[in-house]
Amino acid sequence: MYEQEAAKLQQIIDDSDNIVFFGGAGVSTESNIPDFRSADGIYHQKYKYSPEQVVSHSFFMQHTEAFYEFYKEKMMILDARPNKAHLKLAELERAGKLRAVVTQNIDGLHQAAGSRCVYELHGSIMRNYCQKCGKSYDAEYVKQSEGIPRCACGGVIKPDVVLYEEGLDSGVIQGAVHAISEADTLIIGGTSLVVYPAASFIDYFNGRHLVVINKSDTAKAVRAELSISAPIGEIMGRITV
Repeated sequence: MYEQEAAKLQQIIDDSDNIVFFGGAGVSTESNIPDFRSADGIYHQKYKYSPEQVVSHSFFMQHTEAFYEFYKEKMMILDARPNKAHLKLAELERAGKLRAVVTQNIDGLHQAAGSRCVYELHGSIMRNYCQKCGKSYDAEYVKQSEGIPRCACGGVIKPDVVLYEEGLDSGVIQGAVHAISEADTLIIGGTSLVVYPAASFIDYFNGRHLVVINKSDTAKAVRAELSISAPIGEIMGRITV
């Protein structure tokens, strides 16, 4: 199954030397990290508050303890490990084929797999800082803290993730857009392209090969040369570098 699609992807990768990968939650679900929008994702489960409410800036400021209760349980999956997709992308980078990963994920798994040029559009659970003095804390400290994690100075620690109502980092945006605009091949994987402004970044691609690998249809119409409806780890795991 998927032999023809994987063979075609192999041809495209062999023909490319400036690949950018643009990925979403589907890249990490194979590492047992729940996504937000699939049928069994976080948005379809029942909570006192909707997940969309909880991961907003105003909710974080007004109901910090409730935010952290949800965040630590549902979004900080610290025992997750990179899967075949993460590992293959890192291998492609080491081989000089892949120039950048642009990700909507906040789990840090691309870096854990060995990828070095990663543009994290929505930040990372691995970075946390005190809102009062700016001191940095790792994810383990936040996860293990009782209730609201606090700094030694007494300030409230905030994860370096982009919550609803917050803007994306301008430096990350510029780097991601530049990488996509310079690429000869763009591989879109594990995303339904419904989250904006992130989904609009692919409009900057002017290269030769556009590939989509996603289990469901993408919401944004893209004229892909190759579209594969399959788990991304299964497909990327077949690629030889």
